[in-house]
Amino acid sequence: MKAIPVPAIAGLYLFQPTPHRDERGFFSRTFDAGVARSVGLDPDAFLQDSVSRSVRGVLRGLHLRSGAGEAKLVRCSFGEVFDVVVDLRPDSPTFRAVETFRLSGDTQVSIYIPAGCAHGFQALSDIADVSYRIDRVHNPDEDVTIAYNDPELAIPWPLTPTLLSERDKTAPSLAEVLPT
Repeated sequence: MKAIPVPAIAGLYLFQPTPHRDERGFFSRTFDAGVARSVGLDPDAFLQDSVSRSVRGVLRGLHLRSGAGEAKLVRCSFGEVFDVVVDLRPDSPTFRAVETFRLSGDTQVSIYIPAGCAHGFQALSDIADVSYRIDRVHNPDEDVTIAYNDPELAIPWPLTPTLLSERDKTAPSLAEVLPT
């Protein structure tokens, strides 16, 4: 497994495993504490693991946490998703940068998303499972949502969204959440 910095957003890393494939399928390490430490991440900081299952076209996001924020390690463990990270840290050299990825269960690539960045994804396969390692216990009072279709962000979602939560449908614009 190797950690690859993503220059478009400061502190964002791809963790690329080396799946071992044979006629049975594959075996892949999906987390390595030593590799995390090698890029300055504390592997013991992760406190919760969660998973979401979505069907094709479902869009989740853009979500982040207020206060101290929330760092997370995100991986599509089954299926395929179009994943989006937006840097909303005012003191970051990549403030307001948007980066997109295609994550899949075939590659098992993970993304480390620093606290203060918004995250969202859209399921591209019939079923997509996304796994999260989160560095803070979830507090719903700190949840912040930004409109997935905000024109300022101009995210190129690959599919017309088929299903959104009420929270995502009615999310405020980036300008409303983060006035300049």
